[in-house]
Amino acid sequence: MILKVEPIAKALDDLKSEEPKPFVILTDPQGEIFTQAKARELAHMERIIIICGHYEGVDERVKTHLADQCLSIGDYVLTGGELPALVIADALIRLQSGVLGDEGAPGKDSFAEELLEYPHYTKPRLFREWEVPEILFSGHHARIQRWRRWHQLQKTRRLRPDLWRRFIPTAEDLKLLDMREDEI
Repeated sequence: MILKVEPIAKALDDLKSEEPKPFVILTDPQGEIFTQAKARELAHMERIIIICGHYEGVDERVKTHLADQCLSIGDYVLTGGELPALVIADALIRLQSGVLGDEGAPGKDSFAEELLEYPHYTKPRLFREWEVPEILFSGHHARIQRWRRWHQLQKTRRLRPDLWRRFIPTAEDLKLLDMREDEI
């Protein structure tokens, strides 16, 4: 079953009559892959409408004439576009001012600069003989920053070669990559 173009067009006609004009997204496995960079781009838009495909999708005329962009959350198929719409909405909402406690938090997240985030730890300092790295208790903020950066670089290079290929390391990053963790 394919969703018909007429009811979608009628709903959009009603919604598009208000200012500012909304940006219309269709969730579709054939769409551009949704990324953090795309989330940052879309987060600045004042109005967004997300159309959720279902069953076998939507009439092709929705894609070609009604949607401004088709987005996919990955290379797999779900039963409908509702979950991708929620993923997109959540990624955009957390980028809005006042949503997170720390306004600078999104700039420190994984993918903020094509790198995964560094490891995080909580108390207790020792649990089942698993220790929090000593450097994090050193009080030496510059060394802690280098340790965090080293882990971001190493983790991304090891776990996400696709991100690593896009990342452009600084001269300092290149020095860090030549170091062992105990040399930081």
